[in-house]
Amino acid sequence: MKTAASSITLATKPQKASFFLAFSVGSVLFSAHAGGGFATGNQANTYYVGLEWLGPFSAVLAVLLMVLTMREAIFLYNSRNLKSYKELFETIFSPVKKIEWLFEIFFYIMVVMAIAAAISGAASALNVYFSIPYAISVVMVGVMVLALTIFGANLVRVASSYMGMAILVTAISIYAIGISKGESVSAIMAASFQSNGFAMLPKAVLNAFIYAGFQCVTLPTMLACGSPLQDKKSCNKAMNISFVMNAAALALSVFMLLSWQSHYTSVEGGSIIPTLTACREIGIPWLTAAYSACLLLCLISTGVTTTFGFVAKFENITTFRNIKNPTIKNAIIASSIIIVSMGISFAGLTNIIKYGYGYCGYLGIAVVIVPMLTIGAYKNRKFLAKHPEYRG
Repeated sequence: MKTAASSITLATKPQKASFFLAFSVGSVLFSAHAGGGFATGNQANTYYVGLEWLGPFSAVLAVLLMVLTMREAIFLYNSRNLKSYKELFETIFSPVKKIEWLFEIFFYIMVVMAIAAAISGAASALNVYFSIPYAISVVMVGVMVLALTIFGANLVRVASSYMGMAILVTAISIYAIGISKGESVSAIMAASFQSNGFAMLPKAVLNAFIYAGFQCVTLPTMLACGSPLQDKKSCNKAMNISFVMNAAALALSVFMLLSWQSHYTSVEGGSIIPTLTACREIGIPWLTAAYSACLLLCLISTGVTTTFGFVAKFENITTFRNIKNPTIKNAIIASSIIIVSMGISFAGLTNIIKYGYGYCGYLGIAVVIVPMLTIGAYKNRKFLAKHPEYRG
């Protein structure tokens, strides 16, 4: 009986990727990372702003860990001509069996957390901008996500890329304007260095690993989109581009939030969506309105597309095979996951990101980051020694 590792079929002639192809793949990781959850500012505030002067450095380290992990995973996947992320983890952990199921557990927990965060983030935006009570907002967003999942998922999938780009443009605009209009970042960082020195360095490193850990939920997407990157040089090129894009955007957000921390922490609920709180204080009404609309739509689209992917994964299991009407079947599955996610969303966006994402981050470190950067890197080096044509 052949194991997954022993039945590998190699690609015959690895092709070098063009700069445009490498840029496209690098942009996928950027889009997956810099979505609605990133644009709220809650993730950056939770994991980096409290580190003060070490915050931006911790953010850059997190992105470095993320792209190094994806680089090893994509090359391992493509060079062995693997067909699923399950085969990837079977290859990593071979000859030990069944450990690959840990990634399945991590992935589905993160999917639920992502939907809960999307609902909570959208509800928080409605609460902040329109003063709609949070509990009512959660129900409204949950019903909207369910309706769009059942009847409008195709429309949302088509529009999601445009909404993602819109939220990115408005968020970067807020970061640039916010840094120029807020407190002096250099003065804040200098003062924190004088008072704390390197006392928070261990926490800064840990937070970087946790953040990179829960971002590994994007691994299946990156494996699918990175399939044209057949040699190591192409993988390196794509991830180098992605590193620059992600590190710049995340560091900018941390700098901006550092310069406005004294304001949004003094406003009731201001830390939930700190970017919106800071934007309203900056005093550019059209930018605030554009950002709020884009953020709300982006979070709802994230909830819909993630729920739809969850429905597609489970619609053919034995439990639902006797339900012949696909609309009813999808409604039952979608309702189940949305009800669970809505329940979690009542914990609040900050708690979801701090605890839900945080504990998943630890699992991501153990299941993805450490194995990929140790076993995966070692197996890739051995492979390249035997197959130098894959160096690129």
